[in-house]
Amino acid sequence: MGADVWLVVGLGNPGPSYAGNRHNAGFMVLDVLAGRAGGRFKSHRARADVLEGRLAGTRVVLAKPRTYMNESGGPVKALRDFYKVPLDRVIVVHDELDVPFGAVRLKQGGGDNGHNGLRSITRSVGGGEYPRVRFGVGRPPGRMDAAAFVLKDFAAAERKELDLNVEVAADAVEALMTGGLEAAQNTFHAAP
Repeated sequence: MGADVWLVVGLGNPGPSYAGNRHNAGFMVLDVLAGRAGGRFKSHRARADVLEGRLAGTRVVLAKPRTYMNESGGPVKALRDFYKVPLDRVIVVHDELDVPFGAVRLKQGGGDNGHNGLRSITRSVGGGEYPRVRFGVGRPPGRMDAAAFVLKDFAAAERKELDLNVEVAADAVEALMTGGLEAAQNTFHAAP
């Protein structure tokens, strides 16, 4: 496929017990994108569920690694090699503690900020210069451990807005693919 395709990876943990966790925001966004692409995920030998299709008139491979979050890098590298996707066309969608709940932020490259999924991907693909769509989950309350917080389901009050927030994050992925990072940032960083 090569330079004309985007690889969009949503991060999460496999299995129904994790489905509603904050850490699975990436999977939630990918499910919305799959609906928009009109396809279904199929098992790929790269240890990921994959959908090949079109979004916003652009060729795309949507992927949800079937490994646990901290081992996401292996499937991402295998998919990148298989589809021959340049690193700057690998979009990673993930939960972000340092972004308030309901906000979406986009960035190009950077560190992993303690996110084990990003750390695994950066290590596996040989660098962190890939675009990210960061889904805000906010900080844990009180003294709660961040790792415990992201493995909890969204709170009832958050769930009332969650579907809309996931749709907005999916819009941000499409905007990044079609208009580039700066235009997408101008649109989505201005939003409340």
